[in-house]
Amino acid sequence: MASIETLYRKPVRPETVIQFGEGGFLRGFFDWMLKKANDAGACSGSVVVVQPIAKGLCGVLTAQNCLYTHLARGAEGVDRTVVDVISRCVNPYEDYEAFLSLAEIPTMQVIVSNTTEAGIAYEAGDRLTDTPPVSYPAKLTALLYRRYQRGLPGFLILPCELIDRNGENLRRIVLRYAEEWGLGADFIRFIEEENRFCCTLVDRINTGFPRGEHIDLGYEDRMLNTSEYFHLWVIEGRKEWSETLPLHRAGLNVLWTDDLSMYRTRKVRILNGAHTSTVAHALLSGIETVGEALADPVK
Repeated sequence: MASIETLYRKPVRPETVIQFGEGGFLRGFFDWMLKKANDAGACSGSVVVVQPIAKGLCGVLTAQNCLYTHLARGAEGVDRTVVDVISRCVNPYEDYEAFLSLAEIPTMQVIVSNTTEAGIAYEAGDRLTDTPPVSYPAKLTALLYRRYQRGLPGFLILPCELIDRNGENLRRIVLRYAEEWGLGADFIRFIEEENRFCCTLVDRINTGFPRGEHIDLGYEDRMLNTSEYFHLWVIEGRKEWSETLPLHRAGLNVLWTDDLSMYRTRKVRILNGAHTSTVAHALLSGIETVGEALADPVK
């Protein structure tokens, strides 16, 4: 059977996004969005994926020219998309200089991350001289320092990690490293004034590679990804910042707001909390889905 990279050609677009994370969520959320926005003419850009840990999927992704299929499935039907926005992968554990060199690309404007809930954390042993440092914030600090040294503008930084006030926490740890590493007041000013750390809230059930399920694509794709239809990205920041990454112009469910607290309360307390409270009783009653639970007049 033919492989996906032999059947599809990847457009050449400027590299505009540095993405920390190659897992199923970002590929089925952000990369899928950027593909839709590129196709709609809302923007034109590509992603360089950075593997955030020593063992990852960049090798598999690179082997098929960073192309993969995404299936959004639900009551609405099936939306099949060949995502072609990843230009290349960089593994800082194999080539650290290639990672730092991403900061030297003038077209780069955005940094997106999903390094798990534990990813935005301070690691006491991290140093600027490490190749690479252990933590994501330390890697980001080193990248921003190279950017500063080259006299290039800062980034729009959009963490997707599922922790409260993710942008603020990431910014706080980056500033801590900058101070501990003695990188100077001018660099600290660069972090604070030229980089826009946004707090975000993401929502999409992404089931990743459907192991054990046979899906006939007509070609081989080892990075096949699946999700539900629904997606929501709430970004707290100035509305004009959205023009750096105008995903909303493609009709995607991306909301910019001055305060995302209402959206977080709605999702975490009302939606997630209500779902959690029904699980035990529903399962004991033989009910397997949220829809069935809501439709049951007794349960």
